[in-house]
Amino acid sequence: SWGLKGEADSFNTDPQPEFQRLPRQIVVSQRSDSKPHLTDFVVKSTIFSRYAFTAVSSTMVNRAHRPKDAIFQMQIPASAFISNFTMIIGKKVHQSEVTRKAKKSKDKIKEHSGKNDMDSEVEIFTVTVPLPARTKGIFLLTYEELLERRLGKYTQVISVRPMQIIPKLLVEIHLTESSGITFLEVAPLRNSKQINHHIAASPPPSTKISQTRTTAHIRFAPSITQQAAISETGVLGDFIMRYDVDRELGVGEIQVQNGYFVHYFAPKDLPPVPKNVVFVIDTSGSMAGQKIKQTKEALFTILNDLRPIDHFNIINFSSRIKVWQSGKLVHVIRETLRDAKKYIFQMSPSGGTNINDAIQTASKLLKDYIAQQDKRVRTVSLIIFLTDGRPTIAEIQPRKILNNTKNAVENKFCIFSLGIGKDVDYKLLERMSLENCGVMRRIDEDSDASAQLKGFYDEIGTPLLSDIRVDYSEDSVEYVTQNVFANYFNGSELVIAGKLINSTVDNLHVQVTASTSDKRLTLEADVMINDTRKSSDNAKGRPSDAKLLQRAWSYLTVKELLRSRLKSGSSRVKEILSDKARNLSLEYHFVTPLTSLSVTNSGDQSSAPTENVINESEVKAEKAQALQTLSKPDSTSLQERKKMVVVSKTSADGDPHFVVDFPLSKMSICFNIDGEPGNILRLVSDQESSGVTINGQLIGAPAPPNGHKKQRTYFSIITIIASKPSRSYIEITPHKVVFDGRDRLILPCDKTIEVQIEGLVVSVIAKSKVTVTTQEFISFVILLHQYKNPAPYQRDHLGFYILNSKGLSSNAHGLLGQFLYSEVQITETAVKTSGSARQQNQTQAEGSEKSKGSVAMLNIKDRLVPVVRKQRRIYNGQQQVDCWFAKNNAINLIDGTYKDYLVSNLFETSTSSSNQL
Repeated sequence: SWGLKGEADSFNTDPQPEFQRLPRQIVVSQRSDSKPHLTDFVVKSTIFSRYAFTAVSSTMVNRAHRPKDAIFQMQIPASAFISNFTMIIGKKVHQSEVTRKAKKSKDKIKEHSGKNDMDSEVEIFTVTVPLPARTKGIFLLTYEELLERRLGKYTQVISVRPMQIIPKLLVEIHLTESSGITFLEVAPLRNSKQINHHIAASPPPSTKISQTRTTAHIRFAPSITQQAAISETGVLGDFIMRYDVDRELGVGEIQVQNGYFVHYFAPKDLPPVPKNVVFVIDTSGSMAGQKIKQTKEALFTILNDLRPIDHFNIINFSSRIKVWQSGKLVHVIRETLRDAKKYIFQMSPSGGTNINDAIQTASKLLKDYIAQQDKRVRTVSLIIFLTDGRPTIAEIQPRKILNNTKNAVENKFCIFSLGIGKDVDYKLLERMSLENCGVMRRIDEDSDASAQLKGFYDEIGTPLLSDIRVDYSEDSVEYVTQNVFANYFNGSELVIAGKLINSTVDNLHVQVTASTSDKRLTLEADVMINDTRKSSDNAKGRPSDAKLLQRAWSYLTVKELLRSRLKSGSSRVKEILSDKARNLSLEYHFVTPLTSLSVTNSGDQSSAPTENVINESEVKAEKAQALQTLSKPDSTSLQERKKMVVVSKTSADGDPHFVVDFPLSKMSICFNIDGEPGNILRLVSDQESSGVTINGQLIGAPAPPNGHKKQRTYFSIITIIASKPSRSYIEITPHKVVFDGRDRLILPCDKTIEVQIEGLVVSVIAKSKVTVTTQEFISFVILLHQYKNPAPYQRDHLGFYILNSKGLSSNAHGLLGQFLYSEVQITETAVKTSGSARQQNQTQAEGSEKSKGSVAMLNIKDRLVPVVRKQRRIYNGQQQVDCWFAKNNAINLIDGTYKDYLVSNLFETSTSSSNQL
């Protein structure tokens, strides 16, 4: 309840409420003295992680001495589900119930399917009830919705149309986003569908906004004078709040509560994917006048927004089909844009509407073009289809048009449909888009249609990813909603909801794979699960915050089932999907196309079931995919790779301590290099053969107390330069990886992510290691050593390991590379013996005790190097290596001296003469 005070007067007869849908244009036009007086209109909305729970309260008083009709009317977003309606008339409470929709309502649905609500963004909920004389009536309505991200912002629209100037008018929004709010604005009140996303203007008078990093409180409470200044009729308009949240490159934001999760994925800072687009424009006679004029204006602007990497063509259709550039898509250059605008300018409306042949022609054009392109270059292909009418020429049966379209498209591209005006078969457009990975949008011809068309194109004009798949731990998640998506467009957001098998698990493993224009991208993370977001401050009239994510899951699941039901051609499948959606709607008290809202009073006197305010034929278009059980990912996940133990011993880690493994000789050699801070050491050099060079830069730190050294040095940066198959530069630090190839990518080391491009794979395991693989048989592992609370002598640093050297040539050099194809031998030599290696009295010392008065000598390339037995711990102490240690900066062990391995900059690939030995 809303904490109302005072006694309400009683009345003698029970009201019989009447629910009806009204077109948006209809305005209640009763004389003011015939209406009950509206004393307050209050809207309170709580938004928690994009999920909005909105409660509306309206109080009316009939001061007359005879009954009057009280009309409660509220515009709600078309995407929202009503979850409760309650009337308090006098002292009687009439509580709503959500029930199964009676089968007899099908006739009404069929009747309505021939009509079109001109405004696809809202539904109008209307209740008319007789209010007895001298009686107060209170109307309480709640609805729920998941806010959709468009053009980089989430938008909540609250209708403020009380139809009267009233003493108390309040709109209050409480917003909580745990990832942080980066943008927040309240737009001026709106009374039309004018697109004004980019127009900066002041919020409505009396609006107060308070904000922290993760929360915001917005309050709009205009006085009577302020209301009258806005509108004397009490139709103030739409109160609009827009915001966005903080996000970074990674798997996205995942909210988990009480065994349910919602996953929001909207990556940023990615290069656009080239697109192949065919514009299919209706130029039938009905488009004459303002519609064709506004369509041309929008197309002129859209063409200017095409990128040089894009390709396009234009088809216009009426009774005949006309193609601008026959049999091809053209590159975006000044000349093609000029010619395209000239073609659009000359389009003249006439004739009928041949939708089927227009789609067939566009599909063949686009498919043929895709088949001719280089498969290594990934693109996004789509048809943008615009019409203002129904099919009247050639094939006119919607079912056959849908079948023909599906067969023509063959899942190779998406169709985005726009309908202008009231004569469009919106159900046909909706199914055509749903079945072909697109969406449908309605355009209001009475307002600025040109801006609406341009706004819709802006939503899909910049594809960033294609072929997106989101997977979760098989043993942790029971069901998810749609987890495979054809495309991700800049400014939008992919949302997946799921239910955990075991709500007590500690973490949820998430893997996202997708394609950019030239690489396959893999993002991965382990998300810690906790229930710390439960709120003890539960507002009256809404579920606790702890259940909002559960309701968000149910909302998304019902929406998806309804979409899948709409596009299904099988009556049996429709029945199964309907049962699932209906049962879930009843469980969560959602009014959907499969349920009805009925109202009873406190004395259990039931009124007849009311007519559903949302009709079956008006389920709005979104991407569709049935609720599904998770399947196993196609490839080995990064999580599995994370568990693998790296057994490579050839490495440079720590201070730095070098270890070289000689498998053929069955031994390991170790040595130290005491370089200076800032020195850049050549670790591997094989530029002429395999095209690989690796350098490492040292950083200094004080030595620990009581140590024999004055300072320590560590690797702070490691660079990998690969010139095959194409030139790439990789710079690795303990906190980020900079990958410069065709594009520049910056990968954070606190996220699990994998990037593949032209034979080069960079894989980051969060806060653990970076693996770089090139040409399949060359792999390196760079360990990330990070300290939460470092001692004065500790520095965040790197460890370098050669994991696979099969692809490196026998000419490879560098401090580590020179040993890859060498063989060594340990001999025991008397202390006073001198001469060349070939003159020594040699005895095998490996695995035996040395004779008294002798030393162990390492024989490498005909050089003798004194060595002693040592043990080294590598790979974060997980492995212990028994090795022969060479002192004095590896003198005689390495070719030349260590100073011969110093290079001038991190990306230098040239080799000095001393290092070519």
